[in-house]
Amino acid sequence: MQDKNFQTEVSQEEKSYWTKLYAQKEKVMAYSAGLNDGSPAVYVGTYAKYNDGNLFGEWIDLKSCYDYEEFIEVCHQLHADEEDPELMFQDFEGFPSLWYSESCMDESTFDKIKEYADMDDKEAFDAYVSSKGDDDIERFRDCYMGKYESKEDFAYKMADELFNLDEHGVIGLYFDYKAYAYDLFHESYTFEDGYVFSDC
Repeated sequence: MQDKNFQTEVSQEEKSYWTKLYAQKEKVMAYSAGLNDGSPAVYVGTYAKYNDGNLFGEWIDLKSCYDYEEFIEVCHQLHADEEDPELMFQDFEGFPSLWYSESCMDESTFDKIKEYADMDDKEAFDAYVSSKGDDDIERFRDCYMGKYESKEDFAYKMADELFNLDEHGVIGLYFDYKAYAYDLFHESYTFEDGYVFSDC
């Protein structure tokens, strides 16, 4: 009989625990992310829950948070059942992987992700990061030259702007764009997935 009562008490305790957790989750639903919509988001759990085999958490849309302070506040509200939750970012989407860390996200990284989310040329930036290993958004903007079908296509544009070959009539037909492209991308430019960046 004692065992049965004990089991009942544990069951009620567990029910209360989960009820409280989902009540907390309801408070942060305004910040919840819709998956696969392109918005930058992280799945926020805690190390304590994870170590207990508990994957309770929520996808938080970073764009919905005004600033880093609000983001951390939302995460703490989600896990208010813990006195000092050690946040665990168990998954991510919608931003470059080099900004993801399971154990932390500082204010500088948060701000970069927010800026990235508003960019019109995310794919170009992704190519820049891939080719340069550099995640500085301002430097990307300084170096980005546009998208081209090929290196020769970019060389044609550069030659036209620099040498006005169209004004030289038939002479322009003898210009070696392939060789010019080789020189450009050997010395001063990078071509990645159709995107061109100066080596600034």
